[in-house]
Amino acid sequence: MRKALRWLLALTVLIGTLSTAGAATAAEPEATGTTDIKERLLSVPGMSLIEEKPYTGYRFFVLNYTQPVDHRRPSQGTFQQRITVLHKDTARPTVFYTGGYSVSTTPRRAEPTRIVDGNQVSMEYRFFTPSRPEPADWSKLDIWQAASDQHRIFKALKGIYSENWISTGGSKGGMTATYYERFYPRDMDGVVAYVAPNDVVNKEDSAYDRFFAGVGTKECRDRLNAVQREALVRREPLKEKYEALAAENGYTFTTIGGLDRAYEAVVLDYVWGFWQYSTLADCADIPADAENATDDEIWTSIDTISGFGFYTDQGLSPYTPYYYQAGTQLGAPTIQFPHIEKKYIRYGYQPPRNFVPRSIDMEFEPWVMRSVDNWVRDNARHMLFVYGENDPWGAEPFRLGRGARDSYVFTAPGMNHGANVAGLVAEQKAFATARILDWADVAPSAVQENPAAAKPLAKFDAKLDKRDVERQHTLRP
Repeated sequence: MRKALRWLLALTVLIGTLSTAGAATAAEPEATGTTDIKERLLSVPGMSLIEEKPYTGYRFFVLNYTQPVDHRRPSQGTFQQRITVLHKDTARPTVFYTGGYSVSTTPRRAEPTRIVDGNQVSMEYRFFTPSRPEPADWSKLDIWQAASDQHRIFKALKGIYSENWISTGGSKGGMTATYYERFYPRDMDGVVAYVAPNDVVNKEDSAYDRFFAGVGTKECRDRLNAVQREALVRREPLKEKYEALAAENGYTFTTIGGLDRAYEAVVLDYVWGFWQYSTLADCADIPADAENATDDEIWTSIDTISGFGFYTDQGLSPYTPYYYQAGTQLGAPTIQFPHIEKKYIRYGYQPPRNFVPRSIDMEFEPWVMRSVDNWVRDNARHMLFVYGENDPWGAEPFRLGRGARDSYVFTAPGMNHGANVAGLVAEQKAFATARILDWADVAPSAVQENPAAAKPLAKFDAKLDKRDVERQHTLRP
């Protein structure tokens, strides 16, 4: 096994390819003669400190890094991109994390960071507030520009963190880590992409319908479907509650086009939202007899899972960058509702265009995801994809072809959108952990001899390794 692992590593070095996409290269940090990590970080051209927060065993920095708005034309303006650094030791490997949205300014450790006992650099995705150019040229929000942001950050910090790097992210962050590898395959020594959707053909979404027809148990599916249908049957009385909620909170509905559209969008997200964030055990909380449930019981169940505040202007605004990307490159699912009569559905699953202000132009590029998918199938090296068995977003996963090397796709049984390596069956869990340790070049000799002995190098920290799946009241990765 040890010889096989080393052979795979050597093979990857020999056949790795360099992306031809152009990007501005960050300057190396100036030689300061200091060993203080804050001074070393701030010696990087374009890096500035927002704040430092104490955490035992680490130093945690919230920073701004100056990025070009357009990596193809770096002279055409810049913006400040927020990043964080969880520093342990420059002699340790570094994990490059992004969730694909805003970055948390609370110290947190991604699972690979704990596995390799390393440093962690986290990046806020471009155009999420406050990492948004002003004025915003939305045409510069695409997966290549975002990958080039990561490339420049890596180049800027590699001189400080010179050991191996692993990129990671969950959901849209897993997609982001994959796209980064596609465009800059020589930057990272490994990739761990969690629950990353792969919508190759945007107009063909039957995989999601098959998923919902068989996920969980029939009893649970029937409960959820009945509540969802009942919420549309009772549209008028429940809309009165929605109108009262909107008046109380000052909600408006300009972007989506009215309260009625918003109401239906929330209801149609209900079943998807349940499986994305809940478990089979949570079915006990769903009304068992929807037809005889009170209006308040139906309302509360829908609101708890989908959230009536989301499709308001106020709820949508923070996620404009996501819906813009979904409507221009990433794609978005469209699903059917065979358990609901057509007379109750007025709009169906609405496209991303409906969730982005009309002042922002959008045009879909159907070739982008196909290009990424083809690249992963033929060129994946040191890549691990982890999915949850009961997560709708895993209905269209990344797959590996004959050209992939030392790369894997695993599914965690019974898990939702929070699936991780720890949730895999024992054999896969140990194997995946061993591969991550090897990619980071920190695999103990015992693990090199016997991958079944692999386990995280860092002890569990209840605060740093907090694993709550943040419930996002909307259908998005």
